[in-house]
Amino acid sequence: MKTKNWLFACWLLIIASAIAYLFWHSEWKYSLPTPIPENYHAVNTGTRVLIKDIPGLEQNSKPLFLHFFNPDCPCSRFNITHFKSLVKKYGSRINFAVVALAPKERYTDEAIKRKFGLSIPVVFDSSYAAQCGVYSTPQAALINTDHCLFFRGNYNKSRYCTDKNSNYAQMAIDALLAQQKQPDFGLAATKSYGCTLPTCTR
Repeated sequence: MKTKNWLFACWLLIIASAIAYLFWHSEWKYSLPTPIPENYHAVNTGTRVLIKDIPGLEQNSKPLFLHFFNPDCPCSRFNITHFKSLVKKYGSRINFAVVALAPKERYTDEAIKRKFGLSIPVVFDSSYAAQCGVYSTPQAALINTDHCLFFRGNYNKSRYCTDKNSNYAQMAIDALLAQQKQPDFGLAATKSYGCTLPTCTR
């Protein structure tokens, strides 16, 4: 009887450990801030950002919104619906592009467009992340027509972008279009969450 009780207790422990691991892997770890890499180089708003021409965009005519995205990152997938709503709402006044921070040998721009229902340019260039001070996904970077970084940070405090009071990326777009000063939302907007990039060297 004692052996059976011991085996049953071990079995329960294994199940509980498996559940805890799955919860950590899919939920809790993404609610913690992404560790800042040792080689990270911070980029302040107002810094001039020299983004190469993106095919299909006239970058000097409109501000540029870069969506830093990893198809393998759960957090990137959490906010894709919200990002697409921004494209739909502001696409006539803002240029949007996806910066895919994933191996191009595993993904193509057309595959990402098809999988996530996107009709905007998708580029594979990790140097954009370094120029904008991005070290995790998903992140947003808004660059004005003078090629200066206007905003870099999170879309929202909520992973599914349901908190209207913390729609940081959208509020930054509104401020830029209204010709207001660069927004300062505090650490909640700029402290990165999500999936760490492979490299953050500038």
